[in-house]
Amino acid sequence: MDDIGALTTETPNPRTTGLDSMPPDTLLRTMNAEDAHVASAVSLAIPQVTRAVEVVVAARAHGGRLIYAGAGTSGRLGVLDAAECPPTFGTDPGEVVGIIAGGPRALTEAVEGAEDDFAAAGSDLAAIGLGQADVVVGLAASGRTPYAIGALDYARSIGCATVAVSCNRPAELSGHADIAIEIDTGPEVLTGSTRLKAGTAQKMVCNMLSTAVMVYSGKVYGNLMVDMHPSNRKLVDRARRIVAEATGVDPRAAAALLDAAGGHAKTAIVMQLAGVDATRARQMLSATDGFVRRAVRER
Repeated sequence: MDDIGALTTETPNPRTTGLDSMPPDTLLRTMNAEDAHVASAVSLAIPQVTRAVEVVVAARAHGGRLIYAGAGTSGRLGVLDAAECPPTFGTDPGEVVGIIAGGPRALTEAVEGAEDDFAAAGSDLAAIGLGQADVVVGLAASGRTPYAIGALDYARSIGCATVAVSCNRPAELSGHADIAIEIDTGPEVLTGSTRLKAGTAQKMVCNMLSTAVMVYSGKVYGNLMVDMHPSNRKLVDRARRIVAEATGVDPRAAAALLDAAGGHAKTAIVMQLAGVDATRARQMLSATDGFVRRAVRER
């Protein structure tokens, strides 16, 4: 591995050398100006993210899972994205999985040396029954974290598709994956603190990847998350608003539809748009792999 000090994410930022002497307003505006460059850096990698989306969608069609693997901030971001999929898209917790070097304890505290354990990644993936149909996404801001490299190498050894997400270019991690997503976020405001711009970039990629995958898995109608789990009062209200927005009915009618559909917004929407009962709506959704638009069109 090359000297870590030579990585772009580890070099001092010439625009923030006076960080400790800046008044609060100037410091925050400087941070904001640096953050403003992240979205444009991510945009340059959209072709590679597109390929990753296509691979994950194809894998899901054959029962495959999206699995994130990383250490430190990168690992936490993968776990976060995985954890958000069940409430947002109604997925089973096992459909999108995040593993982090050092295990669950590493989510809330530093586990020294965990990121350097190349072999542990393979053991962690084996523990969740990694199979050939799965897709493993290795996350590493530096692009050289042994744990992330180990995860990709183990995945490839059993025939899984692999994706690398790094914030340096060229990244060592890229050579261990089928698809390399490299985002040059430049030097951090606080030298080497990759929870900042690099973390933001990785979060954006995870957002894009999981959201696009779920759109193409029938979890979205228009721009509405119609497979969400209304597990509390706020989400029940949201589900009612989703049904009302999708069908044009008033809030009271939307609530009645949702009740008749057992709280499932997608079923309620098909009931109204197709003029069928809940049982038939579920059959129509099943016949069209859960896509509302197709179910209504093909009734």
